[in-house]
Amino acid sequence: MSAPALRSIDGGHTWQSLSGPHGDYHDLWINPLNSRNLAIADDGGVGISFNAGESWSSQRNMPTAQFYRVNADNSFPYRLYAGQQDNSSVRIESMALGRGGISEQNWTYSAGGESAFLAFNPDDARYVMGGSYLGSIELLDSWSQAGTNIMAAPIQYLGRDSKDMKYRFNWNAPIIWSKHEPGTFYHGAQMLLRTRDKGVIWEEVSPDLTRNEKEKQGKMGGPYTNEAVGAENYGTLSYVLESPNEKGAIWTGSDDGFVQLTRDGGKTWTNVTPKGLAECLINSIEVSPYDPATAYIATTRFKFNDHTPALYKTTDYGKTWINISKGIPNGAYTRVVREDPVRPGLLFAGTETGMYVSWTGGTIWQPLQLNLPVVPVTDLMIHRGDLIVATAGRSFWILDDLGLVRQLNTAEETFKVYKPEDAVLGNWGSQLNSTSAEFKGTNSFQGVNPANGVVIYYNLPKVTDSVHISLEISDAEGKVVRKYTSQKDESHQSYAGGPPANAMLAKAKGLNRFVWDMLYPTMVGAPTTYVEGSYRGHKVPPGSYSFVMKYEKAENKTTFNILPNPLYEATPANYREYHVFMMAMEESLNEMHRKVNAILKMRNQVEEILKDLPVEAKYAPQKKAGEELVKKMKAWDEDMIQRKSKAYDDVDNFQNKFTANWLFLINATDSDIPRVNQASRERHKELTEEWKALDARAKQIIETDVPAYSKMLWDAGIGPIRANSK
Repeated sequence: MSAPALRSIDGGHTWQSLSGPHGDYHDLWINPLNSRNLAIADDGGVGISFNAGESWSSQRNMPTAQFYRVNADNSFPYRLYAGQQDNSSVRIESMALGRGGISEQNWTYSAGGESAFLAFNPDDARYVMGGSYLGSIELLDSWSQAGTNIMAAPIQYLGRDSKDMKYRFNWNAPIIWSKHEPGTFYHGAQMLLRTRDKGVIWEEVSPDLTRNEKEKQGKMGGPYTNEAVGAENYGTLSYVLESPNEKGAIWTGSDDGFVQLTRDGGKTWTNVTPKGLAECLINSIEVSPYDPATAYIATTRFKFNDHTPALYKTTDYGKTWINISKGIPNGAYTRVVREDPVRPGLLFAGTETGMYVSWTGGTIWQPLQLNLPVVPVTDLMIHRGDLIVATAGRSFWILDDLGLVRQLNTAEETFKVYKPEDAVLGNWGSQLNSTSAEFKGTNSFQGVNPANGVVIYYNLPKVTDSVHISLEISDAEGKVVRKYTSQKDESHQSYAGGPPANAMLAKAKGLNRFVWDMLYPTMVGAPTTYVEGSYRGHKVPPGSYSFVMKYEKAENKTTFNILPNPLYEATPANYREYHVFMMAMEESLNEMHRKVNAILKMRNQVEEILKDLPVEAKYAPQKKAGEELVKKMKAWDEDMIQRKSKAYDDVDNFQNKFTANWLFLINATDSDIPRVNQASRERHKELTEEWKALDARAKQIIETDVPAYSKMLWDAGIGPIRANSK
């Protein structure tokens, strides 16, 4: 196993290359019962062969990328950037708009190479700086997809002892964009370099910030093979961080265990390494969003065969430090720590064996593994209310329910509703829209979009079968938008081409999840007629909303916002106009189908009465009047509904009737972008005129004909028809 995979069948006298699935091979398994069945591990994942390596299973459907670091911009959806081992750097969208999941269509390469740190202005990520081997650095213009090399000292370092290099760069050499000086970038070698003109000029803004032990700066990767491309460089900066809340404050960490700080933009530096800290890798630094004097470092000594977790915290700019690793087990050596910008003291740690969380500023940690595989976590970023996780071998993961984590009390046992995160109106699909507890957030062939809706979490004690919970959602004016319950709607009739049942609330003990799709109520159908179209209501407009959840005598109320899509060219007036138009059409369809169902119910009663009427002559008037009423009802019904349609293909053979045309107009006007076209208005006007005549006939039947016939039956000693259009 090497850069290629080699095989010999004559004891090593001759060798042949295997046509493996990727490159840079680590391991090989040979089935002891079938030597033609192989499993090979490489920098791209794993491949399986059943023909002794002539062909291999694809790695393109497996999330096995090895990412070093992660960065994100402020676009919508935001995009993640990272270098991936033995491949290009990558830029990938956090969500696939207009699609059901994230695929190769949503990613492309970015600046630099496999080991890149990537830096850019998050509000304008046209120019991206990305690093690579031995200090190589590229400035990529992502608009033109063209780049320029801006290496600080363009020297060919291959084969040199690292002590003879002008600049010693880590394999994963840090590059950052300045939050306080937007045109400025920093690049870490053994000292800190700065450019203010996109790499035309680099300047040194520090002395050597490492231990600079020359005896450890010889040939790399020896004694047998000189690794040469910089992965074994030592005495380098491994992390650089500009304080988010203090201009001029920059922290650096080295791969040999030094932490250094400047508070004047690099003019003076102070070694603030924790006293007694053994030689180690300072893999990440975090400055508290709340206090510029508070910082955290994640250190590791795995290269010394020491797998002890070691996180440290200072509250005085590094004058004193305390170890805050309690609760993280030995073996889970630490790579990164981050503090939440919303809940002080909420910390997240990435380790060699997964994720940990502390709600108490690091005094105690506990696992936050959830559905994340047991995998090395190489970097973390909190962005747009999400926790982004970079891993070594299982690609990117995003915990997009960070709002829940921020509110959690781990000892929660009572009835409690958590405030939902704000939702954005959009047009993507997601398996996470499902409220099923069985879905685990993964897909075999694509990345999973975040839920397209308002994700509601609530905690319940043990609930008996006879007790039900309810949810009522209202807009800012207090008008009820939607209602849900944990009780099955026994009145709902399921049939092809009909409206779907209302979603039900789960009521398991502990934490429950429900996703409101941001739609108005499902419209009324006309059982059992197949109508080609959707009965779902339109999406609510942006604004403030609230919901009340009730459980026995207790109730919890909270508020949340639905935000406009930043990509739509839509004004508040557009949303209002669209909502008023759609709401009126949906309510009209409900009225139409209620009358259809009511008249059909009454017609069935009349037909039953006619069937049971005695043949005596004295009942002839009732029979004749009933037959005429049935004929009138049936004629109206046939103008409203095509009852011959029972399945999809029927709509090709039997002409649509009035309500199918009305529903078609609703669906044709329904839009992600809130806009009502003139054609919809004109068609609505035409159908409204038709409805006026049809509605007049319906009112005549319901308000005049049926009462008159009921009176005739009553007078003849037969019970009345129950008129009900509700």
